[in-house]
This record gives sequence, structure tokens and C-alpha cells, in this order.
Amino acid sequence: MKKIDIFHPLTLNVGLAIHNADWNWQNVTSPFTRIYYVTKGHAKIILPSGEYQLKPDHMYMIPSFTLHSYSCEEHFEHYYIHIYEKLEFESSFMDDYNFPVEIKGESIDLELVKRLCELNPSMALPKSDPRSYDNDLTLSEYITRNEQRDITLKLESRGILFQLIAKFMKEAKPKEDDIDNRIKKTLIMIQKNLDKKISVEDLAKEACLCKGYFTRLFKEKMKTLPTHYIIQRKIERAQQMLTIKDISIRDVAAELGYDDCSHFISIFKRETGITPQDFRMHAIDMH
Repeated sequence: MKKIDIFHPLTLNVGLAIHNADWNWQNVTSPFTRIYYVTKGHAKIILPSGEYQLKPDHMYMIPSFTLHSYSCEEHFEHYYIHIYEKLEFESSFMDDYNFPVEIKGESIDLELVKRLCELNPSMALPKSDPRSYDNDLTLSEYITRNEQRDITLKLESRGILFQLIAKFMKEAKPKEDDIDNRIKKTLIMIQKNLDKKISVEDLAKEACLCKGYFTRLFKEKMKTLPTHYIIQRKIERAQQMLTIKDISIRDVAAELGYDDCSHFISIFKRETGITPQDFRMHAIDMH
């Protein structure tokens, strides 16, 4: 089965943002992809690949986990779409391509974006400050809100996302199959085995590298140690389970390979700032 066959993007957020020189945020990185359609004014995004001037009638894409900043010194209006992909067993096909940052927008693209807004009025952001929505708790809330929608809304929304992503795909180029493939294999292994204890030794063996070199290479490519990456993915899965399943905290811990529930609670609080119990109660209050 090809990766595109199991690509299931979710409309995490969508709406129209109107700014007056107040879209200035630094060092943003998120677990979702952003697409912008600019309608009025100008602004700037700073990416690792360079600075890009945002201008009307153009669309822009910022892939997930890409460190970036914003700069806006005038009136500026744009539609934003946040696209989340919940990976269960495989890495995304989008990880295999370098997508263009900017493409020319067409009238049909703008109509699709407006239609996506009409279908998802509850997905608009109350604030543009990334700190208000780009956090584990809010992310899980929007994912749950998405999953609880009527199936017809999901189908049409997903169809629009496919069309918009396809526009960028026309100019995308496959990433080189070089050393990154060894790390990619371990990411797939982690995602498939979140219910088990995963050692760095096992990952290094999967990558056919010694433990020391693998750890250095992983940190270079993923900007974090493999042990912390595993924890991040497990906590992300725990949040999904706590939000949508009627399951005890102890069972959540067990399903993620933690024999000691207290240890799991401690790690959860360290990573998110709150306990699993508090996280679940907040999610219930929101829905």
C-alpha cells in the first residue's frame, strides 16, 4: 500500500485573519502543516530556507515541525488552514517531498478556501497568537472537535484539502533517498510500536548503525534525542486516548508500554505541564 493511500488530513483550523501590523511571532514550530491564501496587504515569513514576502493572490505552505517566524508592518489579510495528520502506522507521504513555499493562487483556490471556512465555522481561531493554540491541550481539543463532526462535513473538507495540497504537489520535488532513509525507518518503527518499550539499541539496529553514531545522527536530523522523541510520540498518543476513549489512566499507561503508572503520570506532567487526570477533565469540560 502506498503512503498516499493512507493519507488522511484533518482540518484542524481554518478562517480569515485580519491584521494591522500585529502578526509578529518568533520561532514558531508546530505538529501541523499551514497553508495561507493572502488576499490583502503584505507580510513576511522567515524559514530556514530564507525569507519570503507574502503577497495577494498567492498561496503559501509551511510544513509541520518547520521552525519559522512572522513579520507584519501593515494591514494584512489572509485565510489560514492548519492541516493535521494523525499517523497511526506510517510516516506521511508529505515527508518524502520538498514542497514549494509559494505558488500562484487562482480564483478556484480562493473559492475552495472560502467553502472550507463555511463548512468549519467552529474551527476558526479566537486569537492569532500561536501560544494560544499551538499547545498539546488545544491541539487535542481541535482534533476531537474534528472527529465529532458529521461525516458529510468531514468528506467535503477532506476533499478540499486534497485539492489544495495537490496544487503544491505539482511543483514538489522528491527528497533525496540518502542518509535520511535510515532515520525514516526508525520513525516508522517508533510509530508502529508505541505500545511497547523501545530502546535506542533497537532503533540503531533497525538503522544498521552503531548506537553512538545513530544517536548523533538522529539528533542532527530530528533536533531531539531518540529517547525524547519516543516520549513525545507516546504522550501524543496518550492525549488522543484520554480524549476519545473511556479508559483508565492505568490502562493508558499499560497500552503505551509503561509498567509503572506513577512513572507515566510523572512523564506526562513533565511534557505537558498537567497530569493525565487534569488533561481528561479539561477535555470533558470543553466538549
